[in-house]
Amino acid sequence: MLSVNQIRENYQDYINRLAIKNFKAQELFNEIISLDDLRKQTQKESDEILAESNNLSREIGQLFKAGKADEAQKAKERTAELKERNKELSEILANTIAHLDRLLVTIPNVPHQSVPAGKLAEDNEIVNSWGEPAVMDETAIPHWELATKYDIIDFELGNKITGAGFPVYKGKGARLQRALINFFLDRAADAGFKEVQPPLMVNEASGYGTGQLPDKDGQMYFVNEDGLYLIPTAEVPVTNIYRNTIVNATDFPIKNTAYSACFRREAGSYGKDVRGLNRLHQFDKVEIVVIDHPDHSYSMLEEMSSYVQSLLRDLELPYRVLRLCGGDMSFTSALTYDMEVYSAAQKRWLEVSSVSNFESYQSTRMKLRFKNDEGKMQMAHTLNGSALALPRIVAALLENNQENDRIRIPKALIPYTGFEFID
Repeated sequence: MLSVNQIRENYQDYINRLAIKNFKAQELFNEIISLDDLRKQTQKESDEILAESNNLSREIGQLFKAGKADEAQKAKERTAELKERNKELSEILANTIAHLDRLLVTIPNVPHQSVPAGKLAEDNEIVNSWGEPAVMDETAIPHWELATKYDIIDFELGNKITGAGFPVYKGKGARLQRALINFFLDRAADAGFKEVQPPLMVNEASGYGTGQLPDKDGQMYFVNEDGLYLIPTAEVPVTNIYRNTIVNATDFPIKNTAYSACFRREAGSYGKDVRGLNRLHQFDKVEIVVIDHPDHSYSMLEEMSSYVQSLLRDLELPYRVLRLCGGDMSFTSALTYDMEVYSAAQKRWLEVSSVSNFESYQSTRMKLRFKNDEGKMQMAHTLNGSALALPRIVAALLENNQENDRIRIPKALIPYTGFEFID
């Protein structure tokens, strides 16, 4: 979240850069600055009243001692007036601060200078690629048909038990899920990430801290009686481990990983592009989260991107890396790389990971700080990425590796699955 001081100091620059996200900021910035001026003026008057009240309190006692009862009474009456005015100012101040906060949380994170302009996914920049997309003949079938053919994922059964978007994994399909989770967690541990197992529900403060609330309120499942939200990603609970925390700069980078189920309402999603595993309400994902020094966060972002790409190479999946344009970025991100794998039977690219630097946007909301070299408090930078989300990985593995009467398992996964083929 931007602070008022940041807006004042970078007024035109932030207006120009937020335009890359197709966000018109000038009118909002002007209102925020006006409210902050009112806050400062109100606080100044309140402080002056407090100082005058303190002086009068001391004088009243001295006047009574000096036998000046009339003057003491006038001073008491003035104190009562000041008290009443201060009550009014306190209310004005509280309302002004609340209004300021409501406006500040509506401003997206300022995009990094390298973010390209654009409104749609077609405007994203391809910055890297690996492998040649598999070319299959017309007999190749999509993963939802493969899932039925080999009885490994049952979409209808999930629909019966819960509803659309909640598949049931069976037999080797369930084994494949477990294998991928363990494979991703082991690779993360080898890369220096500490594994944590977070709760699958969070409170409102946690959702606010990472920026899902209020921006994505309608996309999250809410448990009304308890006031808790099912997590859309492990990013939310893992990052909030450090909410209201002062971390040691010597601990940077702080690297965590977590496996979790993820829950997303995905309201309004329909059509052929969301068939099968392409878009689910519940899915499994391994997340990586990093807290780092502002001077090093962009080199860390590149490191995280390279790490995710190494997982895709291990799985023998052709991929490409996109730098997202302003219009396709998340509300909270300053710079995002998307990794997409090629789905041979669907003949299209599927997003399997987003790796983002949020700079100080989340840490400002969470009050996640550290002491810099000068001993002053400074906001840390937060980053996260999918490493990896399972559904579309499974879709691409099934489609790209299908043979006449079986599906081949990539070599790196065989020690985890215990089998070489799904047949």
